[in-house]
Amino acid sequence: MDTFLQEKHHVLQRTVRAFCHREIIPIAGNIDKEARFPWEVQEKMARLGYFGIQVPAELGGAGMDTVSYITVIEEISRACAGLGLCVSVHNSVAVFPIMAFGSEAQKKKWIPSLARGEKIGAFCLTEPNAGSDASAIESTAIRDGDEYIINANKVFVTNGAIADTCLMFVRTDPDAGRRGISVVVVERGTKGFTVGEAEDLSGMRSNPVSSIRLQDCRVPVENLLGGEGRGLVIGLSALDTGRIGIAAQASGIALAALEETVKYAKQRRQFGVPIAKHQAIQMMIADMATQIDAARLLIYRAAVQKDRGNSFTQAAAMAKLYASEMSSRVTDMAVQVHGGYGYSKSYPVERYYRDARVTRIYEGTSEVHRMVIARGVLAE
Repeated sequence: MDTFLQEKHHVLQRTVRAFCHREIIPIAGNIDKEARFPWEVQEKMARLGYFGIQVPAELGGAGMDTVSYITVIEEISRACAGLGLCVSVHNSVAVFPIMAFGSEAQKKKWIPSLARGEKIGAFCLTEPNAGSDASAIESTAIRDGDEYIINANKVFVTNGAIADTCLMFVRTDPDAGRRGISVVVVERGTKGFTVGEAEDLSGMRSNPVSSIRLQDCRVPVENLLGGEGRGLVIGLSALDTGRIGIAAQASGIALAALEETVKYAKQRRQFGVPIAKHQAIQMMIADMATQIDAARLLIYRAAVQKDRGNSFTQAAAMAKLYASEMSSRVTDMAVQVHGGYGYSKSYPVERYYRDARVTRIYEGTSEVHRMVIARGVLAE
């Protein structure tokens, strides 16, 4: 990875890793078991700037680049994927769209508190009848003077149960199809804003994913982001950035699985020797390490393209597709090397296996990413 990392990135990596070993790894198993979001760790991460990684210092952020962003996400996810998901989504699909499409007044209103981690952001797109087909959303925002009256039913909202500042995808023009979708920022506490029960998920259990419902919720028109009809443009741009973060999350999970597998293989003895001496185990470890490196190269390439101001849609889709599927393969091999113990909650690879699976679903399924990649290749 030295092709992409500067000394500042190495320093950051060491700092985040030390923090994770001290604050996150000791509690990761328990918060997964309890399905609990660790506010005590969130407060410490906020003080380190992890909730405003790419926000300029004048708006309360750390002012770092995209390579730094994925470095932070990868290291946190290596310790606890649910927390890595929280930081990734907050930075990429909540903070980034406001920074990229918001007015100066909107940035000053929302960004400082988000960047300092005083408030948590959420991206509210998915609905019961709208997932991969984002244009099928049914939520509405009807103009009434200087306000919108919003009715919405959003599901599987990452950070949903703890979010304060929500980017809500709604129809401002029911007759305009894809061009009738807009983004309105809605804050927790607004009358008619209701948070549903947290989902009882297989993995990512420390992230409180929930539904969010708005019933006749009145929001000022000034909360409209980027103008009416710009919703899908904003959403797709945010998802490009988010996909790099989720790819880094998947990489972090896989790195943790490899680390545990190597440690276990050196300790576990069968047929009179450590199982690391057996060729079958060595083949799996070799495949795990190679696939992780291949994924990380794709991830860093996408991040560098974004930092250079180049188009990175294709690179982000490739990185997310390969890294998410790689993470499932690698964690599956980790369970296999551990044998029966790998299927026991006594060992962390069981958690990595559950956490890895969902990375192939959110921020765009693998099937959607293949469509995006194929479209780009054919256009060339």
